[in-house]
Formats: sequence, structure tokens, C-alpha cells
Amino acid sequence: MRLRLLAIASSALVALSQPPVHASTAVLPPCNGAVYLTLDTGNMRDAERIAQILRKHEVKATFFLANERTPRGDYALDPAWSGYWKARVDEGHAFGTHTWRHGRLLGDEADGAVRYRPQFGEAAGRTARLSAAQWCGELQRVGAAFESMTGQALDPLWRAPGGHVTRNALASAQSCGFAHVAWAPAGFLGDELPSDKYPNDRLLAQALRDVRDGDILMAHLGIWSRVDPFAPMLDPLIAGLRKRGLCLQTLREHPQFAVPPNVARQISPTRPAAKPAS
Repeated sequence: MRLRLLAIASSALVALSQPPVHASTAVLPPCNGAVYLTLDTGNMRDAERIAQILRKHEVKATFFLANERTPRGDYALDPAWSGYWKARVDEGHAFGTHTWRHGRLLGDEADGAVRYRPQFGEAAGRTARLSAAQWCGELQRVGAAFESMTGQALDPLWRAPGGHVTRNALASAQSCGFAHVAWAPAGFLGDELPSDKYPNDRLLAQALRDVRDGDILMAHLGIWSRVDPFAPMLDPLIAGLRKRGLCLQTLREHPQFAVPPNVARQISPTRPAAKPAS
């Protein structure tokens, strides 16, 4: 009991040490364009802080979920995170799958299968051969966990970890209803790059300078390797984009969704997608 009280007190002190994120009262210009903020799970370290920033600016994002390990010692799609995901559903965000085990696609097989190396869970670190049906299962498992926690199905979207895709993976995902989402070069916000070489002020300035109407942006809810988290920069980034007249929307509002439901949908930015440096 004493240990539990100490843990609660420690959590309270951590929460109090975080500066409050207040609602914005600034008068903003009308929208003359749109950009699409997407957030991959990562390690979830900054998940609550990012949720606060989104609420402050009344911005909706698109989350891509994988069952990744967190600093709490659990995983992002464990039932312990159901409150977090349910709150985001209630706020009106969009959600896609980032694969269950957050693995890397390595190549294709002649029979339609893919070679896949999971980062977490079963066969972590080993190359697995997945048939088209098994690949769909890797994507759909995220949706099953998400729906059991929130009561809401995923949007028909997926993103490959690292942005690495193969022809078979795209075709199999399409067959089970998932369109792949990449990001624009300027939309790679750099939160997974080393802090010493890519400090936050540099990344922020670069994004404010280069992001344009129609761009898909990509960041994470936490990155293990980055010493100085980028997450707080989302606050001035959103404010700066809005001052330029760029509204932030979910991928549900992306123009390339406006197709008949029986037509295969492959979402790609107007510019080629950039891949992370690592």
C-alpha cells in the first residue's frame, strides 16, 4: 500500500512539473489551405503532452497505431492505454494501423508473400514470411485491439514503419481495405533524429519555412533515442502554420479520399515521400 501511495505521489509531482497548456484565444486568419498532421505511436512518452497541445489549438490529427513498448513497461495497445485512446476517439481524431509488431518490410516473394522483420512481439528481430492473408492479419490485429478498447473501428489507412513498402504489401493491404499513407518531404518533422545534430529550434524553423498546402506531416508520440523531445515544438508549429492560414485536418478530409468506395485508394503526397535517416 505504501509503495502504491508513493507511486501516486510521484506521478502527481511529474504532472505538476509539466507547464500547463492553455487554450488559445488568438484571432487567426481564415484558412487558405490545409495540412494533415499524422502521429505514429513511437514509445508514447509524450502522448499526454501532445494530446494537451492538440486540445489547446482545437486541432484533430490522424494517429497510426502499433503495439510498441512504452517507458511504463507495457505496450501502446495494452488495455492499460484504453483510456488514452478512448479520449482521442471522443475528441474526433482519425486512426490507422501502423502494423501490430512495428516491423520492417524487407522484400517480396513470388507467390505474393512478404518478408517482414518484427520489432516487437512474436518473432521480434527475426525475418518472417507472411502470406497476403497473414499480412492483412498483421494490419487488422491493430484494429481489433483498438475497437475492443474504444468501440470504434480504424479508418481504412495504414502506414509502414519507416515508410518502407513493397509491391506485395501494398497490394495485400489494398485487398483488405487499407490505403497506405506516406508523408511529404517537408512533412518529415525530424523528431526521430539526434537532438545534438538536429535541435528543436532548427527543426521547427525548417518546418515553418517549408511546409505547404496539401502536405502530410509526420511525427511520433515519443522516440526512445531522442534526448530532447520534439513534442513541445508542436505547439509553436501549429500556431505558426495557422498564422499562415494553413488549417490542420485529419486524413478523413484529404482530397484523395473523395473516390468511390470500390476504387482502390493509395494515398500519397503531391511530392515523393521522404524516408527517415535511420
